Amino acid sequence: MKQNQRVPDPCVLVIFGASGDLTRRKLVPAIWHLQEQGRLPEAFALVGVARREWDDNYFRQQMREGLAEFVGELDESVLDAFLAKLHYVSGDPADPTTYVALKNQLETLDREHGTGGNRCFYCSVPPQIYLGIVEQMGKAGLNHQHQDGQGWCRVIVEKPFGHDFDSAHNLNEVLHNVFAEEQIYRIDHYLGKETVQNILVFRLGNSIFEPLWNRRYVDHVQITAAEGVGVEHRAGYYDQSGALRDMIQNHLLQVLCVIAMEPPSSFDAESVRLEKLKVLKAIRPILIGQVVRYAVRGQYGPGTANGEAVAGYLQENEVPADSRTETYAALEFTVDNWRWQGVPFYVRTGKRMEKRTSTITIQFSQPPHLIFGQTDQMPPSTLTIRIQPEEGISLSFNGKVPGPDVRLDTVNMDFSYAESFGGRTPEAYETLILDCLLGDATLYSDSDWIEKSWQLLMPVLEAWKTTSSGAVPSYPAGSCGPNEADALLSEDWRTWAAL
Repeated sequence: MKQNQRVPDPCVLVIFGASGDLTRRKLVPAIWHLQEQGRLPEAFALVGVARREWDDNYFRQQMREGLAEFVGELDESVLDAFLAKLHYVSGDPADPTTYVALKNQLETLDREHGTGGNRCFYCSVPPQIYLGIVEQMGKAGLNHQHQDGQGWCRVIVEKPFGHDFDSAHNLNEVLHNVFAEEQIYRIDHYLGKETVQNILVFRLGNSIFEPLWNRRYVDHVQITAAEGVGVEHRAGYYDQSGALRDMIQNHLLQVLCVIAMEPPSSFDAESVRLEKLKVLKAIRPILIGQVVRYAVRGQYGPGTANGEAVAGYLQENEVPADSRTETYAALEFTVDNWRWQGVPFYVRTGKRMEKRTSTITIQFSQPPHLIFGQTDQMPPSTLTIRIQPEEGISLSFNGKVPGPDVRLDTVNMDFSYAESFGGRTPEAYETLILDCLLGDATLYSDSDWIEKSWQLLMPVLEAWKTTSSGAVPSYPAGSCGPNEADALLSEDWRTWAAL
């Protein structure tokens, strides 16, 4: 999607929570790859901030070990030059003196390395912690940027962005008390995936597909994010969240908006965000009395994964024995606009599914008059966009089997990113961090989108929260989900695409 090799202005990236797993496993490797590709300015520095009483040398050593583990063997001289740009400030995020020390460090880097007062603050911590960090940054004056565009300041915040509509609204208010909306970058790593970014190029860069992208030719759309693993070490967090909050409110609704949005007037943050918000506003609200018809949940029970017996959700460590948290969620959305009227969008996600896969399946309508017989054996044409793994796009359609009789069979045309472009596919965090340093918010969520997405899902969350909503259906680990999810489509004579 990027037409030119863009390099940010001289700047400093500050990571709060720098001693955590995300920094070691994802963020610093992403910065390394950007540096390796020549995508960072010569005047660049990274400052880690965390409670642990580390110094620059120990922080660099930890990141060296992380790069060896998650990137591989690296040239020592190049690695040493990269690590020299890493610095560390030790301190409690609730202590104002931490921000005094940070401010002094940033001013030193501006003087010694010419970083020009440009700062990006990455809050690699949960919301309950980054709210305090944001407030302290405001008190320390670390939120200021110059009016002439020199000396910019931006902040990246991680999901989950709220637990419901009220909490999301409150988070936005706290952030807006310190930062202007254009300074806030709410990260969703799903939007940084190459395949998700390619959806708009596929649609709008090829005139053969866009004319078909509407209610006249599309029967329905399925968006799937299936995980083969269980909750693992995240049970404490996950039981307070569930599949609907963890995946659908952010990742999968974003994907739905990219699929369903109108072509923007230009590829910039304001235009793209506006069209995605229009999609959310066009989605028909699910009334609390309609939840049983349009939403299904489930919870994985004991089963098998990779040929081995695995525990059910209720047997996982830190999960209460009476938990009603869903590990599977499926919803049907209706987009009430001219392009999509009457075309259902089915969204599903689950843990301990048959296999790990994230796909978008666009099923086209059958021809109005089938003249070849075998109508019950003629599967509809489908377009499948594979987000992960094995990123690519497949087009399935009917073709004639060679021979004297007219016999039809399914033909597949397949495009694979790895085979077509080769090389290493960039990690989502590389794209998203670079975009923030460049001031490009196209792949980030704004406050309006966040609050509207929560507003749409609140009736479902409230219905599932009530004790009168009945037992949570169970599905065996290693399966395709609860049987109740099949009924969501079968009422309209549709079926889920195979995982």
